[in-house]
Amino acid sequence: MDSKNNLTKSAMCVPDLERKSLEYRKKILKYIKHASAGHTGGSLSCIDILNVLYNQILHVSPQNFSDNNRDRYIQSKGHSVEALYVVLADQGFFPESELETLCQYQSHFIGHPTRKVPGVEQNTGALGHGLALSVGTALAGKMDEADFKVFTLLGDGELAEGSNWEALLAASHYNLDNLVVILDYNKLQITGRNKDVMNVEPLLDKFKAFGLAVREMDGNDIASIKATLEDVPFESGKPNLVIAHTTKGKGVSFMEDSVKWHHGVPDDAQYQQAQEELDKKISALEKLESK
Repeated sequence: MDSKNNLTKSAMCVPDLERKSLEYRKKILKYIKHASAGHTGGSLSCIDILNVLYNQILHVSPQNFSDNNRDRYIQSKGHSVEALYVVLADQGFFPESELETLCQYQSHFIGHPTRKVPGVEQNTGALGHGLALSVGTALAGKMDEADFKVFTLLGDGELAEGSNWEALLAASHYNLDNLVVILDYNKLQITGRNKDVMNVEPLLDKFKAFGLAVREMDGNDIASIKATLEDVPFESGKPNLVIAHTTKGKGVSFMEDSVKWHHGVPDDAQYQQAQEELDKKISALEKLESK
C-alpha cells in the first residue's frame, strides 16, 4: 500500500480482518434492531467486501475526502446502507453514536446513502443508477489523467435494470480499467431467487461479451476478497468486474440464504441468538490466534 493522497494503511492480517467483519455484523444488527428498520440480509452479505475495501484497498479517509485524487466508492445497492454506515463510522468519518439516530425523524442516516452523511460519495438507492455514476466518474478520471480508481457495489437483483448494461457498454468502449465493479451475488432479491424472478445467468459469459475483465471470488472469504482486489487492474484497457459469490444473511444461521431477511428486523430472542452466534465465532478466532 503506497502513501497516495497522504494516506497510509497498515496491512492487516486475514484473522484481524475476519474478526473485524464479525464485529461489523454485530453492529449492523444492533443499529437495525434499534431503528426497527433496515436491509439485514444484504448488509450481512456484503460487509466482508466493504471491510477489505476500506481497511486494505481504498485510498480514502476523512483526511483526504476533499482531495480530487482520492479513490471513490459508490454503493449502487444502496438499500444495504447499514453496512456502509458501520464501516464509515469505524473509519472515523463520523462518531458511531450518530448511528443511534438511524431512520429517525430529521436524521441524515436514512435507509439509503445520502451525501449529507460524511464519506458518502453519491446518493444511491434507485437501483440501476450507481454504476452509471461510477462510469462517469471513472471516465472523468481518465480525461483528467488522474490515477484514482472507482469502486462500485451492485446487487444481483439490480441487474434487471437495463441502465446497468448500458453503463457496462460505455465502460468497455472507453477502456475504463480504473473502474472496479463488484457484484454482490447472493442470488436472492426481495421477492425470491433471481433465477425465478429474473434469471441473469450465464453472468460470466455475458460480462465477458461486454468486453470486461472478469474474476470470480468468494465474497464472504476475506483471503479471497483481498487477493482478488489487490490484483486490480486485471487487464490493461478493460473495466474490472468481480462476481462475488456471497450468502444473504451471512454469519447468522437462521438468516442465511433466506429471502425473509431481505429487510427483516430481528425480535428480541432472534437478536440475542444472532449476537451469541457472532460472539462464539469471535471467541473461536481468538482461540486460534492464541495457539
